[in-house]
Amino acid sequence: MDWYSLVKFLHVAAAVLWVGGGFALMLLAVRADMAGDVERTLSAMGAVGELGNRLFMPSSVLTLLFGLIMCWFWVGFTQLWVVIGLAGYATTFLVGTLIFKPTADRMGEIIAREGMTPAVLTEGRRILRVARFDYAVMLIIVADMVLKPTSGDTAILAAMLLVLVLGTVTAFAPQRQASPVGA
Repeated sequence: MDWYSLVKFLHVAAAVLWVGGGFALMLLAVRADMAGDVERTLSAMGAVGELGNRLFMPSSVLTLLFGLIMCWFWVGFTQLWVVIGLAGYATTFLVGTLIFKPTADRMGEIIAREGMTPAVLTEGRRILRVARFDYAVMLIIVADMVLKPTSGDTAILAAMLLVLVLGTVTAFAPQRQASPVGA
């Protein structure tokens, strides 16, 4: 095995932990929220918060690090798919830093002060809505890394743009709120 293959494997393994693990937990929380199961929703959100700094953030940093190593030594930084991947990573990093982390911290403070309250659920639902956008961006990054589009690949680029628009609308369009079980 050569060094490039090893670094690429580590890049993909870190990405699987980051994207796949977070997606599975987000899906559990969304399903529980749609069913009106507040206890399961908060439990899934709590798991996301607990794993955020322990798994998702380190695996996202390792994904970036191994990707940068591949670019530095073998691929370069000028190809469109590399630029799209880096822009996508920067977007998810900013969403995590500017929205997920502060919102999770607020949830933790509310829980410590008041216990599980409707305010906690409101903050959690905010995270879930933004997560829809975040995972649309991650889907674009994964497609970008696999398909490696150039400026001539208009269908692929248009599909990526469509995913971004749909993710944005799904995340930020008004939605009906699920009522708690038994309400």
